[in-house]
Amino acid sequence: MIKFLDLHAINQQHREEFIDAFTRVLDSGWFLMGKELQQFEQQFAAYCGTKEAIGVANGLDALSLIIRAYKEMGIFQDGDEILVPSNTFIASILAISANNLTPVLIEPILEDYNIDPALIEEKITSKTKAILVVHLYGQLADMSAITVLSKRHNLKLIEDAAQAHGAALDGKKAGGWGDAAAFSFYPGKNLGALADAGAVTTSDANLAQVIRALLNYGSHEKYKNLYKGTNSRLDEINAAMLAIKLKHLDEETASRRAVANRYLSEINNPKIVLPRVKNPMAHVWHLFVIRCAQRDELQTYLQNHHIQSLIHYPIPPHKQEAYKEWGNLSFPISEKIHEEVLSLPISQVLREEEVHEVIALINKF
Repeated sequence: MIKFLDLHAINQQHREEFIDAFTRVLDSGWFLMGKELQQFEQQFAAYCGTKEAIGVANGLDALSLIIRAYKEMGIFQDGDEILVPSNTFIASILAISANNLTPVLIEPILEDYNIDPALIEEKITSKTKAILVVHLYGQLADMSAITVLSKRHNLKLIEDAAQAHGAALDGKKAGGWGDAAAFSFYPGKNLGALADAGAVTTSDANLAQVIRALLNYGSHEKYKNLYKGTNSRLDEINAAMLAIKLKHLDEETASRRAVANRYLSEINNPKIVLPRVKNPMAHVWHLFVIRCAQRDELQTYLQNHHIQSLIHYPIPPHKQEAYKEWGNLSFPISEKIHEEVLSLPISQVLREEEVHEVIALINKF
């Protein structure tokens, strides 16, 4: 069986470093809000090119805390609108609605799956306060064009960079384009922890200060609560593990790109639509997503030949029961994407012979 993602093999590469780090944290007796977190935050901020990185419990919390902090600062209010892609993972939407703001869905570009800048301006109203850009599957959206739009209309620009650790364009990495960005370190991410984890990056010191309080019960100082906060702290053990994996991230991204390049150059089945890549450095290949009108048959065929694949994502947000009020909306591009996409195995530990087998079987389909 060729696994979709072999997390065991990925983490075994760092086994000895992990054991050393775990022992260091265990012996320190300090498990939250300590030196390991501080060091990782500094390293990740430097990597992303921002002044601040703030460790949090998961990627959804990272998004939610950004929006919540802007509300506490008086920049957002209940009922304000945030523009967001219509084909994203549900977390991007949940973070908006959970803060009593209104998600306004915008179709993506079919060829690269990211939000279409040409459709943004027509959706801006007097209630619009931000654009939430999702770098889907690991490829940066058209940040140059979207940055111009956000500045023209005085909108906050928030990045959902949960899948795009290290993706770069014009020398600027994901997490460093917007006013703030949210990252997930879910174990399956390119930079994955050993449990749920996440981070916010920003160069706005005021925003960072509010987020740091919110994630710790609304407190900067123990038992003094400025806000009605929450508990969303990145623990010392996972901070230490992430610092180890961050050192290897660029090398592992290069391995993913090598697999992706083979898929792009060697898959030649006319039934398969390959992803479009505008700039090789802007894509870190968290997922290699193809489209096929016979998607379900293709997935069954691969499974029968012992190749795992996944669907990211089978149901678009506006068709989810959680958002049944959107049930009458139509987003044909998103719907087409969700009906046809299939994610192939890709990782830094995928062997050459496994890549060859995947390509050969898809070409025979």
